[in-house]
Amino acid sequence: MNAEIIAIGSELLTPYRQDTNSLYLTEKLNQLGVEVIFKTIVGDCHERLTQVATLALSRADIIIFMGGLGPTEDDLTRECVAEALQLEIHRDPQIIIALEERFASRGWKMAANNLKQADVISGATVLPNPNGTAPGQWITGKYDEKERIVLLLPGPPFELKALFDQQCFERLRAKVPRQFIATRVLKITGMGESQVDARVAPIYTRCTDIDTTILAGAGEVQLHLKSRSSSLEAAQQAVDELVVRLEEELGDLVFSDNGDSLEQIVGYYLQMRGATLAAAESCTGGLFSERITSVSGSSRYFLGGAIVYSNELKAALADVPASMIERHGAVSPEVARALAEGIRYRCEATLGVGITGIAGPNGGTPEKPVGLVFHALASSTGTDVVERKWPGDRQRVRRFATQQALNMVRRQLL
Repeated sequence: MNAEIIAIGSELLTPYRQDTNSLYLTEKLNQLGVEVIFKTIVGDCHERLTQVATLALSRADIIIFMGGLGPTEDDLTRECVAEALQLEIHRDPQIIIALEERFASRGWKMAANNLKQADVISGATVLPNPNGTAPGQWITGKYDEKERIVLLLPGPPFELKALFDQQCFERLRAKVPRQFIATRVLKITGMGESQVDARVAPIYTRCTDIDTTILAGAGEVQLHLKSRSSSLEAAQQAVDELVVRLEEELGDLVFSDNGDSLEQIVGYYLQMRGATLAAAESCTGGLFSERITSVSGSSRYFLGGAIVYSNELKAALADVPASMIERHGAVSPEVARALAEGIRYRCEATLGVGITGIAGPNGGTPEKPVGLVFHALASSTGTDVVERKWPGDRQRVRRFATQQALNMVRRQLL
């Protein structure tokens, strides 16, 4: 079976509100072996909401509407879904009693417009909402000769989640044919999206029973694999076997096959080796250290470091000679090397990282353009320096730079 999730509310079409409910529902539906094939956001407009409902009923087995069940004029979900289903609405006296009792228990007078929350689509099962005034509704029946399950859920996340967990999940389990979905995520760094796909497409395209999605971010490519089967073991075995073949092709370009972040992987390796790390950052302004310390327990291997934005602090905190900066410039392989070696010495760390560059959007020159970054890693065996010219805005350049530095640490520890 498949599903469509419809988020309702004009506020979700602005830059100020984001739909997070659909992420939660997708995870729950996937646990039941249900694939979400469409997600839609629609504003509080009767005509458009009815159109969206009608279209969803024509293409999905399970349709979940979120929001628009409140008491105000722009709460239109019940009316529009009923119109799409060609069903009547009646006002449920039991819901009215529950609403009146809820308001009375708080010493409030119930406004008349709250009565519309007692409107129920014909044939629907009312789903009590212990955390709010708007109950949900469960409707099953045929639409164009096909069985459909329609859910109307409240929009506030704490109401929706509790109601779905307590009253919908097991109901759906009883309705959904036994099917399981298994997923794996491969994370790759050090190679671009098109290069990765050129190498692995001949492998995954032969696996017609596995859906593969390739995603690219700043310095990272992800391969999302999904398999469906009548047993979880069979679905898992299918994706696991494909992971083995993909990892054989990509080698140590793959840094994670279980969803872990690069900073988590680096932390694992540092602990396995009994190694410690320190960093001196210029253009990344502490982002490298922030990523490392975002992992719980990082104090066991990350000693600290310094944000050395000014030339004076490069000298004072990482022992970079002022004459070196004057001769080569703050953005140079020599200074990156000195930062890594200086911070390693100062912190008595196994490894020292130095990053210096031009994140932009200003400050670039023809010789040293925006995006130019030097990354250095110092260890007891020497110091490696990598030059890169990263594309994108300031945020992406900084992210790329920290990804490169983390990967240098990972490869050193391999």
